[in-house]
Amino acid sequence: MEQYEPDRLSPARAAAVRRSLRNGRAALTRRSLLRAGAGGALAAGGSGTLSACGIPAAGGSRGGVSAQDRSAQEKTVAFSNWTEYMDVDDSGRRHPTLEAFTERTGITVRYTEDINDNGEFFGKIKPQLAAGQDTGRDLVVLTDWLAARLIRLGWVQKLDPAHLPHAFANLAPQFRSPDGDPGRAYSYPWQGISTVIAYNRKALDGIEVTSVSDLLDDPRLKGRVGLLTEMRDTVGMTLLDMGKDPGDFTGDDYDAAIARLQKAVDRGQIRRFTGNDYTSDLAKGDFAACLAWAGDVVQLKADNPDIDFLVPDSGYLTSSDDLLIPNRARHKTNAERLIDYYYEPQTAARLAAYINYVCPVDGVKEELAKIDEAAADNPLILPDKAMQAKSRAFRSLSAQEETACEEKFAKLIGA
Repeated sequence: MEQYEPDRLSPARAAAVRRSLRNGRAALTRRSLLRAGAGGALAAGGSGTLSACGIPAAGGSRGGVSAQDRSAQEKTVAFSNWTEYMDVDDSGRRHPTLEAFTERTGITVRYTEDINDNGEFFGKIKPQLAAGQDTGRDLVVLTDWLAARLIRLGWVQKLDPAHLPHAFANLAPQFRSPDGDPGRAYSYPWQGISTVIAYNRKALDGIEVTSVSDLLDDPRLKGRVGLLTEMRDTVGMTLLDMGKDPGDFTGDDYDAAIARLQKAVDRGQIRRFTGNDYTSDLAKGDFAACLAWAGDVVQLKADNPDIDFLVPDSGYLTSSDDLLIPNRARHKTNAERLIDYYYEPQTAARLAAYINYVCPVDGVKEELAKIDEAAADNPLILPDKAMQAKSRAFRSLSAQEETACEEKFAKLIGA
């Protein structure tokens, strides 16, 4: 089992945190908050890190530590989530899907939008987790790479399949077996996040872009290309373009990807590395094409007919924000019922229609079309089977690997 060591943050990983907090996935977009990226595993300022050595993980064994489940006696569940990551009514104060869950089950949801960054939130709950204590939360949403770390530490509980019939049946194939939780024994996706190529048709002025190679090598795009400050997204898409699987790459593969990106930087091909502020560059035409997150592209396309996206033949990168039940949670069964509720197609469609992320639930197209036909036909929200087949995930990194990778990436982007 992986070990926990507090209060140590390498300079490279600290820089990654600052990038995410300043303008990366932790920065607020129009109706969404894209998740903090690789460096977000740690709270800024050294609030904590996960390491391969140090204090043994609480619980002593994979599978977490349960508490007496009070679900039958206490009809409540405490759910912590990211800001702007739940459907709301016109008043902006009520959550229709949560209210429908309570009306059906009698279980009151204490819903809190208290996650603004993976690392910051980890800093809040790590003292209790490390001590084997209740965090006061029955259900949390964390990005997949951090979810995988908590699973390896033994800090989350194994899910009961008997309470998750819809989740088991309706989970989309591309999310079924991540390397951090094969078979989804401990987590289920809340929403998916796709990295694709976005472009401004007017700025391209007839230039055809079909791949990351075009971004890095076409001299007609010199100085008009944007890449992301999130290491996993930029390096992962480059690995795919090089014929490498980001879910199964070697250190040499990573170095080769960095070297390829460095050549593009040295030639002046890359205008700049950005967080989600690429949206303004793309809309203005300063970027003719760039790497982009699907949640942003949905909104950009709605506002600007010149904006569109493509999925390279080599594939695209997918990550997810995952639902987890922390150790010692007092209402595990209630939390599992809430997870399963969001895997019912009608409920999943209501959520997808509002937040516009990749829906991880199969079979929602018909329900979503009743609410929003355009959303139901949007492959950035409901990827078809052909698009799902191109999806790849960036593999989990050890603490040592992550430090080494971030150092090399930081040097590349001048951070």
